[in-house]
Amino acid sequence: MCGAKSYRQKTEIKMRRLGWFVGWILLSISTGMATSPTGWALEKSADRQGIDARTLQKPPYNLTGKDVFIGQVELSRPSRFAVDKISNKLLQIDRAIVQPYEVFFRDRQAIPNKNLDDHSAQVAAVIISQDKIRRGIAPNAKLLSSAYSQRRQDGQPEACIASQHIARQYNGTVRAINFSFGELLSEDPRPNAKLDGDALLTLCVDWIATTYNTLPIVAGNQGKGGIPIPTDLYNGFTVGFTREVDGIYRQLDRGNLIDEPFIDRNNNGKYDRGEVFSDLNKDGKWTAGVESPVDGRRSLALLAPGNNLKLPTLQSKFKNANGSSFAAPHVVGTIALLHEYANRQIESGEWSIDARRHEAIKAVLINSADKIQDAGDGKILGMSKTILDAFGKTWIDTEAYANRSIPLSINLGAGQLNAYRAFLQYKGGQQSPVNGTGNISATVKAIGWDTNIVEVDKYQDYIFANPLEADSFISATLTWDRQVKLNDKNGNGLFDIGESFTDEGFNRIELYLMRSQDTDISQSVWSSISQIDNLQHIFMKIPATGKYKLRVVFKSPQVSSPSQRYGLAWWAKSL
Repeated sequence: MCGAKSYRQKTEIKMRRLGWFVGWILLSISTGMATSPTGWALEKSADRQGIDARTLQKPPYNLTGKDVFIGQVELSRPSRFAVDKISNKLLQIDRAIVQPYEVFFRDRQAIPNKNLDDHSAQVAAVIISQDKIRRGIAPNAKLLSSAYSQRRQDGQPEACIASQHIARQYNGTVRAINFSFGELLSEDPRPNAKLDGDALLTLCVDWIATTYNTLPIVAGNQGKGGIPIPTDLYNGFTVGFTREVDGIYRQLDRGNLIDEPFIDRNNNGKYDRGEVFSDLNKDGKWTAGVESPVDGRRSLALLAPGNNLKLPTLQSKFKNANGSSFAAPHVVGTIALLHEYANRQIESGEWSIDARRHEAIKAVLINSADKIQDAGDGKILGMSKTILDAFGKTWIDTEAYANRSIPLSINLGAGQLNAYRAFLQYKGGQQSPVNGTGNISATVKAIGWDTNIVEVDKYQDYIFANPLEADSFISATLTWDRQVKLNDKNGNGLFDIGESFTDEGFNRIELYLMRSQDTDISQSVWSSISQIDNLQHIFMKIPATGKYKLRVVFKSPQVSSPSQRYGLAWWAKSL
């Protein structure tokens, strides 16, 4: 029981909780947050200064996540009326800001008045806050929240049970699951544990994504320390956090990158705004930390606001909060908005149920991220902000821009989440490849997406209907799943404590930008050909006005299935 824990035990549990900051910084923030008159809460992070979700909440879109199921898994959970006394009291005085649709303890109903904490309530608030001023990203979404921990030894198996339970609810219609917690590598039972995707919880999260068609979103950093597992997942992605520059969220917060010492001016043992980090090896970048996956793979795909947010506690008192724990739910809330729109389109007969595929949603979110602010001529695809790393460099300056084998920046991912641009990307609709239709005259518009299947040693071509404009950018993102097998001892089709998973790898799928008349990929204008990622991403200038196409290629040998489902999103400027 929580009340019986020693201070050391409670401290250790809190230090395991989040994927933002090293453990001791983590604890100082999560237990010592003070109310700040300068906190702008969700007014900025949800609006145009942040991810621009407010535009979607207003007419003519009126998207609030209505009737969309999303999940949250943490050590503890937010309170709910009819379950917890504190929530019942708040409801009586009209101060119930955060109300999950259902709450659980692992794979059963929640224990009344147990397993509650402020952190989970604040994470939930980013998504579903009903406060009139500080509204959440998707205030009408149906949030299912599960706590998994009661004892010190509770860890990855229990978190997997809770995650699986959430994913199975309502006939498997939970569209995304927020993970603003993690496990220390030092607590992983594997010898010499690394961020190689083989931790039980990481395998579990990837298995759940494929099995239940849901998108896992993990809060995490790219520096040493913190709570890294499951930030090395493949079938969802990890989210870092940005801070404000002149009132606009657009720079990577250095809290993501604490892997080299800082000058502790006030000697309080933690990083404070304005303090300076030391670049010890004088290489102009942060040393690779233990929260970066092995082999140079990048699981960090998006950034979102996570600094100087004012969020409600269990008692509905607003306090400042910082970290990627609060960036991740910005993404999950956006997913709820997209799915509400998809539901409308499907019900009207405009779209098929393919629109609900997690591979497509993942591609849409990543492809529509802000990188470089557009000058107003549409050549940079209408992007609203220039996103900076901790040193003030842009995505164009990163290793990913000039290297075909590196799809994402280690510090910036693909850029910062933009909910409105994600909607515009999604609204472009599903469009078919030439090979998929059999119609050699089939073409696609400048903005669109598809989820389809490519066979081993085959390809799919997406030919643009109109010429693309010289010196304008094109963005294209390809995603697919790695295959994870459940070692199901009792044959019930579910993960049970004591069971395990096996990584069965992922197929080699590549993405090429080609002139429409060319047939050989050796003639490609550009490509994304990472051998260690199940994601490819292209962002480059069109060299000359002309007809172009995107080609999705499945190269042998196959690692898992000879047929591979994928999600593809593209955005270009045509004449």
